[in-house]
Amino acid sequence: MDFIKNLLLDFGLNPTLARHLSTIIMILFIALICFVANFITKKIVIRVITHIVTKNKLHWGNILLERKVFRKLSHIVPAIIIYYFSSTFLTYQGLIEKGAIAYLIIVVLTVVNSLLNAITDIYQTFDISKVRPIKGYVQVVKIIVITLGGILVIANLMGESPLILLSGIGALSAVLMLVFKDSLLGLVAGIQLTSNDMVRVGDWIEMPKYGADGDVIDISLNTVMVQNWDKTITMVPSYAMISDSFINWRGMQSSGGRRIKRSLFIDTNSISFCTEEMIEKFKNIHYLSDYIINREREIAEYNRNNEFNRSNPVNGRALTNLGVFRAYISKYLQNHPGINQEMTLMVRLLAPSENGVPIEIYAFTNDVRWVVYESVQGDIFDHLFAIAPEFGLRIFQNPSGNDLKALVNESTRDVMVMERE
Repeated sequence: MDFIKNLLLDFGLNPTLARHLSTIIMILFIALICFVANFITKKIVIRVITHIVTKNKLHWGNILLERKVFRKLSHIVPAIIIYYFSSTFLTYQGLIEKGAIAYLIIVVLTVVNSLLNAITDIYQTFDISKVRPIKGYVQVVKIIVITLGGILVIANLMGESPLILLSGIGALSAVLMLVFKDSLLGLVAGIQLTSNDMVRVGDWIEMPKYGADGDVIDISLNTVMVQNWDKTITMVPSYAMISDSFINWRGMQSSGGRRIKRSLFIDTNSISFCTEEMIEKFKNIHYLSDYIINREREIAEYNRNNEFNRSNPVNGRALTNLGVFRAYISKYLQNHPGINQEMTLMVRLLAPSENGVPIEIYAFTNDVRWVVYESVQGDIFDHLFAIAPEFGLRIFQNPSGNDLKALVNESTRDVMVMERE
């Protein structure tokens, strides 16, 4: 700067004006050097790095580029240049040095933040990330790094040792515990969720208290993000997953079967013993022919051994249309391509109620996908509703408007007939 000042004095400028102009010129010169250095770093060095990464097809390198780690690292160069030239301005040297160091620390913090984000992205490319997510731990590291960085910046600007500020933080521990209460609870909850393998990214969970029913799409320090089936997003606090109960459907998804547990309600007035005509008709049904023959032989032998008088159907054993229908459903499910035959399969009668006799189907589909599951379940019950009348059975249904209307019309016709007579 003295050299610039002497040149200006040689041109006959006022010493005061020459001093101010030399300062301005020096500042512009330093700014130009910083701009050129930053330009060279971004346009040449980063371009070379990008070319190397692209050429070698390094996946983790592409993630570092997407997170702009190298681009943010280039801002360190101007800070170093400013710090180096700070001795030029003797009056403001200390202030400039502090500012340059503070800027350097902030740049380093942004680089570390981007680097941690890149590490998280790289880790998520591995399958283990769904079992052992690290996003919560990375956020804890970020909090620690930013806190330490802030302390260093403040200590540098104050010209004091960082240890003095750290000793003062002990007095603020209660305040910090209050401010970071959710983060601390989330950290403990995150450790428990991960270590106990309670929830993973991609799990279907159900938590009615928080209105969550869908897939887990993210696990962070404070929250578990759930995308519900209606595509809305529910944020569940991490510690709530520990303190409250929730349903994780991962076991169903990994088992290879999804449960069907639904009932048909049979009108009790339609249940009866099978007549000879009905038995002959049932023998022509593919899934029942062997069953009917074997059961007839078994029942006839039982009645003969016990010498029952079969002139009264109450005596001995006999087939019922409900029993045959249950047998048909069982055989039908055993031959259905959408039912998992390796898992529990049964057709059972539940306790009768005012709605009739429930026949419950308890089985598992061999595909856990929701659309396929509903399709298989729909096909089964479509078929059963349609064939129930073939067994002389009626599906129970509360009277509808059409039923009442038909009853009124029938009563009106009866009254008209009686009046005519």
